[in-house]
Amino acid sequence: MSGGVDELEPLRILKARYFRHIDRKEWEQFRGLFVEDVEIDVSDDVGPRGVQRGRDQFVDRVSKLLEGVVTVHHGHMPELEITSPTTARGVWAMEDWLQWPDGRITTGAGHYEEEYRREGDTWRIAKMRLARLRLSTTER
Repeated sequence: MSGGVDELEPLRILKARYFRHIDRKEWEQFRGLFVEDVEIDVSDDVGPRGVQRGRDQFVDRVSKLLEGVVTVHHGHMPELEITSPTTARGVWAMEDWLQWPDGRITTGAGHYEEEYRREGDTWRIAKMRLARLRLSTTER
């Protein structure tokens, strides 16, 4: 079942907040974007250890990994679908830019493949896979 524009706007706002909170390092707000038992797959970035379950584990790990790192994340061209009154799914084209404390610059592109769950009146990310198309690092 496809959703109308009004039904899909909360999902767009959710992902916009994801990008803003991660780039500003607003970890408590970032934590609130996920269901408690979220499933995360960022193995295209970090290999097999990139598959994990649990909101706190994921946010704690990301906050440590990105300490001192300047990041810019962009999401584009969402493909969103409401699948039931409490579930939805989406695919977002993405680009990111990271400047590490040692001066290295990492840039990448790909897609976020996501599932969402409505808890009360709030949509949250229930499953997220980052499928990389490109990732490169340059030395400063």
